[in-house]
Amino acid sequence: MLKLNVLVAGSTGYIGVQLIKLLVKHKYIKIKYLCGNSSVGKKISSYDKLLSNIKLPKIIRFNRKLIKDVDVIFTALPNGEAQDISKNLTNDKVLIDLAADFRLEKSSDYLKWYKQSHRAKSLIKKSFYALPEINSKKIRDYQIISCPGCYPTSILLPLIPLVESKKIKTKNIIIDSKSGYSGAGRGVHKKYKNKNLYDSLSAYGVGFHRHNSEIQQMMNKYTKNKFDFSFTPHLTPMFRGILSTIYVDLKKNVTQKTIISKLKNYYKNHNFVKILNPNVLVSTNDVINTNKCIISICKSKYKDKIVILSAIDNLIKGGAGQAIQNLNIKFNFPIETGLQ
Repeated sequence: MLKLNVLVAGSTGYIGVQLIKLLVKHKYIKIKYLCGNSSVGKKISSYDKLLSNIKLPKIIRFNRKLIKDVDVIFTALPNGEAQDISKNLTNDKVLIDLAADFRLEKSSDYLKWYKQSHRAKSLIKKSFYALPEINSKKIRDYQIISCPGCYPTSILLPLIPLVESKKIKTKNIIIDSKSGYSGAGRGVHKKYKNKNLYDSLSAYGVGFHRHNSEIQQMMNKYTKNKFDFSFTPHLTPMFRGILSTIYVDLKKNVTQKTIISKLKNYYKNHNFVKILNPNVLVSTNDVINTNKCIISICKSKYKDKIVILSAIDNLIKGGAGQAIQNLNIKFNFPIETGLQ
């Protein structure tokens, strides 16, 4: 069986390790290289014991000469580093980035939100922001595939169909999202050392979290009206999972039943998105270790409002799993390959 040779750069972070755990189950993939910096020479099993019995290459330092030996490069690196790698791509290689390097269509927006100049501006037009259930038809046309952030994934999946079909108002949308601390990466314990991560809930990025930029950019594609929202993320004392609670106003003559029907119809051919019956309470436990997004539409005490609950595993549907979905679409593999 013909397999794609794959390089994973940033292999030892939470997302990188999760990606490897999925790739080893993918029947069309051979992991050729695992790359890191401080981890050079180590086995990836030292970062996750579940990989102990699987034959995998030792971690090496990335250099551009490795690219010629692989078909696909996955980058799960700090923001900015995938830009440098992208400049070494030849036309027959595919880059799938799990960071933010190619999520924004304007380099000026990248500078504004990520406080650094984009180092591969000419390649932005060759990249595509790939939310597979929403815009999969275009993925095959691009060499650089940018995977959405974890919070935006949980937010955009319920909102895009409703805004596009004009079922909800596009002003005063309130988004309250809570994530496991793995979403902040392995450096979370140093970055938030005074937050008592295991016993407390912390708001952060209030008003100006970077994911505001890609939420705004995507929603602007689906409505001519101004999309006006407030987004506040929180770190919770759990390792993984995201629960987004979204408060929206309904258009005239639109009901909770209308909303559920619209979403069920929109996602009827997408097995990774599940729309629940009315008013079902959602837990991150419902999605942990899966590539699913579970959405529940709940009544509000006001007839013209609803509350949307959307849950994902930030490391899979919000990260490594979604990257593999995009890989499967790009290479015309069955969509669930490696994700069962």
